Amino acid sequence: MKTTTSPLADTRGGNIRVWDLPTRIFHWLLVLSFAGAWLTAESERYRDVHLMFGYTVAGLLLFRIIWGFAGSRWARFSSFLFPPSRLADYLHSLRTLRPQHHAGHNPLGALAVFLLLGLGLATAACGFATYQELGGKWLKEVHEAGAQLMLAIVIVHVLGVIVSSLLHRENLARAMVTGSKRGRPDEGIASRHAVAGVLLLVAVLAFWSADRAGWLGAPVVAEPTHAAHQARD
Repeated sequence: MKTTTSPLADTRGGNIRVWDLPTRIFHWLLVLSFAGAWLTAESERYRDVHLMFGYTVAGLLLFRIIWGFAGSRWARFSSFLFPPSRLADYLHSLRTLRPQHHAGHNPLGALAVFLLLGLGLATAACGFATYQELGGKWLKEVHEAGAQLMLAIVIVHVLGVIVSSLLHRENLARAMVTGSKRGRPDEGIASRHAVAGVLLLVAVLAFWSADRAGWLGAPVVAEPTHAAHQARD
């Protein structure tokens, strides 16, 4: 399936539906879960919360792999499998301030997707093995290094979205909220796949609810009272 790569000046159509609901819910749940896992990584008190978010990240990434084959037009991997030459061409179009327009993922965004999928699953697997006390200290360090590399990719991705949005004069982050971008009518998707999106959201919320004890963190041990000291004495 060929992705539109015409210059921005040639693609000033109306808004079309590009991102289906499962893709958008996946995206923002992944943002929330990765942020939660990162912020609780060094806290022994909130270790259960860290694990909950880590499992969520892994589950979401597995869902995205499935959706990469079963999803709508622009969610499928086949729509953004770009050879290195296409990535080079896109980067050149950015440098010349005449960015190629893609209805779905552009080559730079596609690279970020594949890197986050692979690295995210590997990091989650290392984290699970570490929690099971497998592999020793070196595996924990690999887990931490993977998380740091993921954060670096996320930062570069966010910067890329900002730059691309400015050059395209189109809010790409908002498109991942509304599902709509500028493009030709024939580039739009036919269905939002609302049922699949709702089921994904419900599944994650149900998992978080079932693991609600983790939200409270480890119990705080109360200081012994003066009466308790006297009783021991």
